[in-house]
Amino acid sequence: MENAEKRFAELSERARDRCYTTFSEFLNMDEISTLASLRLNIGYSLWGGYDGAERCVAAFGQDCDHATFPVCIITVKPKSKKFSEKLTHRDFLGSLMGLGIKREMIGDIVVSDNTGYVMCLDKISKYIIQNLVSVRRTTVCCELADALPENTLRVPEESRIAVASERLDVLVSAIYRLSRNEAKEYFLSHCVFVNSRICENLSYIPKTGDVISVRGSGRFIYNGVTGKTRKNRLMISAIIYK
Repeated sequence: MENAEKRFAELSERARDRCYTTFSEFLNMDEISTLASLRLNIGYSLWGGYDGAERCVAAFGQDCDHATFPVCIITVKPKSKKFSEKLTHRDFLGSLMGLGIKREMIGDIVVSDNTGYVMCLDKISKYIIQNLVSVRRTTVCCELADALPENTLRVPEESRIAVASERLDVLVSAIYRLSRNEAKEYFLSHCVFVNSRICENLSYIPKTGDVISVRGSGRFIYNGVTGKTRKNRLMISAIIYK
């Protein structure tokens, strides 16, 4: 991640020296984790087009909390739902990559009711609207959206789960129904993040309010212990995004 660290340092120095806000391209979870670990000479904020986005643009500058991010949302929907294929996240992303667009120009892609909502940098939005005419073999039309429509995102669910301890590997195993060895592999592969930072410590005890992301599985907010079972196991509460 040396290149990422250098890029973040350059953006923050430019924002400080020229007294204006600078922006990165879309960052993945590893890059966001790297950014969170740095001691920069100026503040930064993140936005990915909607609350809770995984891929985000970073703004650097004294007024970064009030910045207008260069992020657009494009609605990509079949021209004829009746004759459209079942389209997935991979289908939408593959079609965008097929246009020669770099991955860092694209943020999250939310799929709902066979329609894709593509977060992208505003400088590439016009190109996408003009050139994305099909996803797989389905003809699509594209247009800018002001925001994600209501009920597009799945509503997170609060769950109470019995666990042996509050260790993070135990929680990941229980919430995603993994064996302890499978959960361990996620940590070893740098796929577990706590508040946007990579966590390699299997025995980490999360604090109430910590946001835990498990790449490929989802994320949850830890709400802490709510009680014990008759067999003296801990009952924990978590808000799970599925």
